[in-house]
Amino acid sequence: MAGHSHWAGIKHKKGKADKQRSKVFSKLSREITVAAKFGDKNPDMNARLRSAIETARSANMPKDNIERAIDKSSINADSNFESIRYEGFGPNKTAVIVETLTDNKNRTASKIRTLFQKNGGGLGTQGSASHNFKQLGIIKIDKKEASDEKIFELAIDSGANECISNDKYHEIHTNKNEIYEVKKKLEKNISNFLSTELEWIPINLVNLKGDNKDNMIKFLEAVDDDDDVQNIFTNAKFEN
Repeated sequence: MAGHSHWAGIKHKKGKADKQRSKVFSKLSREITVAAKFGDKNPDMNARLRSAIETARSANMPKDNIERAIDKSSINADSNFESIRYEGFGPNKTAVIVETLTDNKNRTASKIRTLFQKNGGGLGTQGSASHNFKQLGIIKIDKKEASDEKIFELAIDSGANECISNDKYHEIHTNKNEIYEVKKKLEKNISNFLSTELEWIPINLVNLKGDNKDNMIKFLEAVDDDDDVQNIFTNAKFEN
């Protein structure tokens, strides 16, 4: 199931990450700025900032960009960004969760609603789509850091629920409120993390192929293209 829920993972598999590198950096910068604004500017004292920096590094974001984003948190002290989650259904009744970071919720709501409607879907109320998912803490670690056996052992010892290893990385699943506690224990043995995020994992998948698959990808790309959108999760599974 891992990799099917988070649009970022699907995007990377499709080799589309480089195409919108500057847009990716812009979204990562915003998360770093907001994390630094609402917490300590020292990542060792701010778990959200530490996670945002890790994700930025794994996307090969230059160190200067990361430092600029942290500095911006002091300059933009008057900007009121808030995290808002939108839920709805896309093409072929696929459940979709969109997480945004916005300083104008009316603008964002209007744009997201239009994107859903244009693609044969519609926005719902909070809870309308999320009951098709479970929210988990997902910690990703590069394969070079440890063997499959070693990471499994560390994951169990640190209190994680599950550990899945694929060709590129290890993925550790935790309860959503235990993610930073588990990570802290892992940090005793692991130096580099790819990302530490709360993700919505689908309970049941909707298999799409042919035109249905193409229409869904087009819809997700349009939503992802919006500057306010940080993460997209779906229960769509793309078949070859």
